[in-house]
Amino acid sequence: METQLEALRRHTTVVADTGDIEAIRQYRPTDATTNPTLILKAVQKEEYRYILDKINADHPKADVTEKTNRLLVAFGREILDLIPGRVSTEVDARLSFDIKGSIDRAHDLIALYEQAGIPRERVLIKLASTWEGIQAARKLQSEGIRCNMTLLFSLPQAVACAQAQVQLISPFVGRIYDWYKKSAGTSWDEAANAGANDPGVLSVKRIYNYYKAHGISTEIMGASFRNIGQIRALAGCDLLTISPELLNELSQSTEPLEVQLDPEAAKRNPPALVASDEAAFRMGLNDDAMATEKLAEGIRNFCADSVKLDALLAGH
Repeated sequence: METQLEALRRHTTVVADTGDIEAIRQYRPTDATTNPTLILKAVQKEEYRYILDKINADHPKADVTEKTNRLLVAFGREILDLIPGRVSTEVDARLSFDIKGSIDRAHDLIALYEQAGIPRERVLIKLASTWEGIQAARKLQSEGIRCNMTLLFSLPQAVACAQAQVQLISPFVGRIYDWYKKSAGTSWDEAANAGANDPGVLSVKRIYNYYKAHGISTEIMGASFRNIGQIRALAGCDLLTISPELLNELSQSTEPLEVQLDPEAAKRNPPALVASDEAAFRMGLNDDAMATEKLAEGIRNFCADSVKLDALLAGH
């Protein structure tokens, strides 16, 4: 009998959200995504210590930034050996408001991949969906460097990314769910806000319908899931990036899975176009308390893990 993971693969590109190479080997995703938190988690495992050891042995005089870049690319190369598609490698979140710094760091990462014989088409550079991150992506895309915009919580962010002609966006689901659940407190009704009614699912559906109705080619990859109900509710999305734990749950379930997103249905009732200059972006984001707070929190958390990764490399 077909598992839900097998059924999902027929409608959506399955992406592994992990730096755990063995998990990728087990679940055979098409693409894989990493971030500073996932790499920090992976590099502290004994089975991946050899990657850290090799970087320090081969580049003893490199500074922490170069070692970090080499570590990210080393994990990316290992992952690409196991998947047919692309790996996402993230620019340091401390550059989230620095256009030039983000572009320079992306160039460094792509150069390391290309030195290893990996074409840039197999790499997605991840950038935070700040105004500055999106403008950095605009420039990188014009150079043939494909970008994955992360920490995306709202339609204004998605519209600005589309205007920049980025390759892919990663609208978050679970962190939106977290915010609304915390905000509601004791009045939160889990059953009433599950599945298709999940606030994170609704946000991704809104972006999906906007993109498909207006013929926007940027790929949509739902991200940050808390349960498989959220994943099932977004079956049919271009891509979904899923943790090993939830991939396992999907692989154990044989309940029917039906497509929930339909590009043709979106075209029948197109939403109004949204302005996307800098002023409209900043005001639209400011008007959304959830998106404003979760974007800032996400950047802070990724920055904190980048600092920990630096300390690990410096002290090794």
